[in-house]
Amino acid sequence: MALFTSDKNSKKVQKTEAVLEDAAKAQEEEQAATKKVRAQSYWQVSWNIFKKNKLGMICLGIVLVLAIIAILAPVIAPYSYKDQNLAIQNQNPTFAHLLGTDEYGRDILSRIIYGCQISLSVGIISQVIALFIGFVAGVAAGYYGRWVDSVVSFIIQVFSSFPFLLFAILIMFVMGPGLINLYIALGLLMWTTTARLIRGDVMRLKNSEYIQSCILSGGNSFRIIMKHLLPNCISTLIVVSTLGIPSAILSEATLSFLGLGVQPPEASWGQMIAASQPYLASQPLYSIAPGIVIIITVMSFNLLGDALRDALDPKMRS
Repeated sequence: MALFTSDKNSKKVQKTEAVLEDAAKAQEEEQAATKKVRAQSYWQVSWNIFKKNKLGMICLGIVLVLAIIAILAPVIAPYSYKDQNLAIQNQNPTFAHLLGTDEYGRDILSRIIYGCQISLSVGIISQVIALFIGFVAGVAAGYYGRWVDSVVSFIIQVFSSFPFLLFAILIMFVMGPGLINLYIALGLLMWTTTARLIRGDVMRLKNSEYIQSCILSGGNSFRIIMKHLLPNCISTLIVVSTLGIPSAILSEATLSFLGLGVQPPEASWGQMIAASQPYLASQPLYSIAPGIVIIITVMSFNLLGDALRDALDPKMRS
């Protein structure tokens, strides 16, 4: 009887030890998982959130495909954008010309592919100019404040008071049509949004303890801006640029449509739509195809920008 009781007690002890071991392992795993989550950087967490947004991932894929098409346009396009053949002008779609030809016998599909280069270059380069001007102005207004903030805010209000398209047409009329002038004009007109947002970020960051300690310890202003303020503004710059690119693409298409943007024989989607007007009834694909590409491109960038904002903005996360 005593032997039976001893065996029973030993089994209970073994079970208790097993339960305690399992609990200890579970606690260790939980602590390891917690450490792993804490160890994740801001960008890792943002990427994990972004990956869960299926629409954002699809739009990212479309944007990457457009970028590859723009880079490899001379390889992908079946013809050059300026190859003319008047013997086949205004031809409907065939196996040799999948979307037909224009009034000069140029392949429409090839011109759409080369137009991708123009549109993306305008969107990206004009945004680089706008981000640079907007960041400098926003940092100056938010960091130095006082009369600098008043001057920058006044300039932003002046630029914002003019209708954007009318202002763009005026600048292009003065500077003259052309791709380089288009980069400059759009960059000069699209910096205000960046400046407003960066000004707000810098004013918030400037009041934080670590920035105040840097200022009070006599830290160099340029070093503080580049080392502490710029890294904390990158997420804002990414979102603003992603949402600004489609606006620049639409502006380029509009100005080219009006004859103030990209000039022949360069291929531009807006220019193609303008040139196709006399042939809407006989050759609808001439205007429909570049129009669809513009819609897809603009929507992809806009939805991608929304997804990035949701992933990068802590307020949107919560």
